[in-house]
Amino acid sequence: MRIAVLGGGNGSFAAAGDFALAGHDTRLWRRDKPAVEAHRAAGSTITIKDFAGKHEAKLALVTNDIAQAVRDAELIVCPAPAHAQPDIAKALAPHLKDGQVVFLPPGTFGSMLFAQAMQAAGKKAKVAFAETGTLPWLTRKHGPFEAAVTVRAKRLPTGVFPLALKSHALAVIGQAFPNVIEDCGDALSGALMNAGGIIHPPLITMNAGPLEHFDRWDIHKEGTQPSIRRVTDALDAERIAVREALGYGAPHFPLADHYAKEGDEWMYGRGSHDKLTDSGDWREHIVLTQHRYMLEDTRMGLSFLASVGELAGVPTPLARAFLAIGGAVVGEDFMVTGRTLKGMGLGGHDKAGLQRLLRDGFGG
Repeated sequence: MRIAVLGGGNGSFAAAGDFALAGHDTRLWRRDKPAVEAHRAAGSTITIKDFAGKHEAKLALVTNDIAQAVRDAELIVCPAPAHAQPDIAKALAPHLKDGQVVFLPPGTFGSMLFAQAMQAAGKKAKVAFAETGTLPWLTRKHGPFEAAVTVRAKRLPTGVFPLALKSHALAVIGQAFPNVIEDCGDALSGALMNAGGIIHPPLITMNAGPLEHFDRWDIHKEGTQPSIRRVTDALDAERIAVREALGYGAPHFPLADHYAKEGDEWMYGRGSHDKLTDSGDWREHIVLTQHRYMLEDTRMGLSFLASVGELAGVPTPLARAFLAIGGAVVGEDFMVTGRTLKGMGLGGHDKAGLQRLLRDGFGG
């Protein structure tokens, strides 16, 4: 299968490397022209390091020309952070063609944003936009062309916009992620599976002292203590309550399953938290005013949850508390600068109107 991967971060390198190793015709696009030239000079390969050793993956193309990257691609995967999505969506939109599938792992309702960009570009192509609840790899780059993969996802609940194209989208994505993709309905359901806004805001906010005191701190090891876990579970309960109020059924993939030794497997499967902390890759320097855990997961992830909660008539006091604290740290009103239904131009929809849009798309 021909796959285009958009972005130059941890997730994009893990994606491109894994897809190439699986035999897919894989193209990597990133905006940084000098980085692209350096990558080409180094042979257009990515080294994937995992429990089985090191593997050299040869890419079909490394480019900063997005039209070239996505030409004839059946699947376009964009694991970039949510705050990078608007620019990428605008750059991608004019080049989309009938039958293509755009997959955001995860999305923060970016699937709608990408669809809106295509509509704004005047494109009438029949394209499916999908998103899931987490990055399919626990990964960190260990060099300019090397990614260490600690864990690969075992279950990826995925929603599609418009819902009418779901069967096609899941079939295409499933070729890249065999036996991993699970149908969770429409794109809003997929967006409300996003774990980043649940796990990271409590961890960085409640560990703010050590994060600013120590040069490197592991929020998942020393930073994950019983009191913080109780807060995380309560925040996750707000997410699940919003899902239920909108009519989305189980499984809701509660974050507690990520830490559990028995019961339902979470997205990364059993024992993934221990593998993550044992790797040492998450003992890192985090600048609270700049890191994506604040600017993506708190500012965008929780503002989105709070705004959908408002539509659903579900209080989200913890989400709003972390938004207020994070906004104070950064010096912004996250409900203004974040990602809300109103900010996406969807504030005029009631539940029924939004569900019609999710089902039928803009032409419905």
